[in-house]
Amino acid sequence: MSSYIPKRHCTIMMTGIFMLLFWASAEHSPALDSQTDKQPFQAGERLTFQIKWSFIPAGEAVLEVSRDTINNHNAHHFALTAKTFPVIDIFYKFRERVDSFTDMSVSKTYLYKKLQTSSHSRDIRVDFNWQTNKAQYSNFGTAIDPVDLQPGTLDPLAALYYIRQQITGPDIVLERPVTDGKKIVQGKVHYIGRETISIHGKKYDTIKLEPEMKEVKGVFEKSKNSKMYIWLTNDDRKLLVKLKSKVVVGSFVAELIDDREKS
Repeated sequence: MSSYIPKRHCTIMMTGIFMLLFWASAEHSPALDSQTDKQPFQAGERLTFQIKWSFIPAGEAVLEVSRDTINNHNAHHFALTAKTFPVIDIFYKFRERVDSFTDMSVSKTYLYKKLQTSSHSRDIRVDFNWQTNKAQYSNFGTAIDPVDLQPGTLDPLAALYYIRQQITGPDIVLERPVTDGKKIVQGKVHYIGRETISIHGKKYDTIKLEPEMKEVKGVFEKSKNSKMYIWLTNDDRKLLVKLKSKVVVGSFVAELIDDREKS
């Protein structure tokens, strides 16, 4: 029993960021200037987060931005790596890497990959075919029926960067179709307001957002009053500095501890 609780908690904690990214985006938004130098993120950005379950430091997540080429198209390459700390590895070792490749205006995804090493390992690839408007999902090479793409469909990780470049003020309602290759969902992000927060002694002027949770399954579905909030800096970069959620089995928080560019 003692090992079961950390395993369950750690799974929720380490996948919480991905659940946020999947459900915190939906269908329509203001048009974005295609010039990438006006985007709040640039190649070389590297954000490191400490993840806590309640008050226990349990893992680390890193978000990185680079540029790449997919099928002769210039592309943003967004990457997220997550791992549990050695003390948590004793109970439940978790390693995950997610890669997202989008067009340069983050208006559609080209390719989405997720490699997870844990008690439920996965090697997922989702190819977005914009000629046929289909997204093809496979896990360890085994494919399922493709899903129909809607115009502007993004993957879960790209959705975060879409939010960063589109959220400009309280009158903005973000909507976008998002898919992990198995299904497409429509969701919303609500603007809560501005808030000054302190993280490890550093103060941030932030924008607080709340994604709708009604589509979310699993532990969030079982938690009647489950909530999730994200905080972005109220400046040109719109950095993700904090993510917090509370569910029936407890709460987790991810806080930015390093935002240095990758050398």
